[in-house]
Amino acid sequence: EDAPLLLRAMAGFDPRASTSVDAPVPDYAARLNEPLAGLKIGLLKEFFEGLEAQSAQLVREALNQYEKLGAQLVEVSLPNLPLSVPTYYVVAPAECSSNLSRFDGVRFGHRCEEPRDLLDLYTRSRGEGFGAEVKRRIMTGTYVLSAGYYDAYYLRAQKVRRLIADDFGRAFQQVDVLMGPTSPTPAFDLGAKVDDPITMYLNDIYTIGANLAGLPAISIPCGLVGELPIGLQIIGPHFAEAKLLNVAHGYQRETDWHRQIPRGYQ
Repeated sequence: EDAPLLLRAMAGFDPRASTSVDAPVPDYAARLNEPLAGLKIGLLKEFFEGLEAQSAQLVREALNQYEKLGAQLVEVSLPNLPLSVPTYYVVAPAECSSNLSRFDGVRFGHRCEEPRDLLDLYTRSRGEGFGAEVKRRIMTGTYVLSAGYYDAYYLRAQKVRRLIADDFGRAFQQVDVLMGPTSPTPAFDLGAKVDDPITMYLNDIYTIGANLAGLPAISIPCGLVGELPIGLQIIGPHFAEAKLLNVAHGYQRETDWHRQIPRGYQ
């Protein structure tokens, strides 16, 4: 119930943001309690491949709850979705490298103390201001955008991104929303995987498809495995935030998983 109120305040056209859309902002809260009878839910086939059994069981129980509310389940396939991880980790670092180049200690971002000269100002400011993961992404992005590798990596990744977006577009011709797990495993403890970035990246496999296609998505809790939460992901077509919030709220009205607190957070 809080999310539509926040989104209403955040959404809208910003003349200084090149990625915002000049479109009216709907009253998201007004549609929150609409019935879900007749809703067509796309069950993402690829999202259940490699999913842990207990996680899969909880997600399917959540989908059964939607059926009780009058929704219809339809299995759909996004054949290019398995390519989303390598695609994302070419495109996102490239955008990161380009976008964060402005943080030079002069115009934006952290500024080091008492630089010896301009080069020292740049290198120390960026070295001190960015963490290890941000530095890793900047270096990766700079590499894939370099003259010798642009066509081999970045341009090819953008073409695959288009294929993934087209897969989603075809799926939404059949269904209203898509559902599946948020991640292939239950939530892990804070700091458990900071030294293993590849494992961290692979945990994004179910969520970054929506990012690449520019689609709205929401993750809501749908159970616990060993006191650690499992997420149900709901993805909608462009500008379907009101429908997503309505669908998520319908599940929360019937369950209390969103009130459960994982161990260590009481």
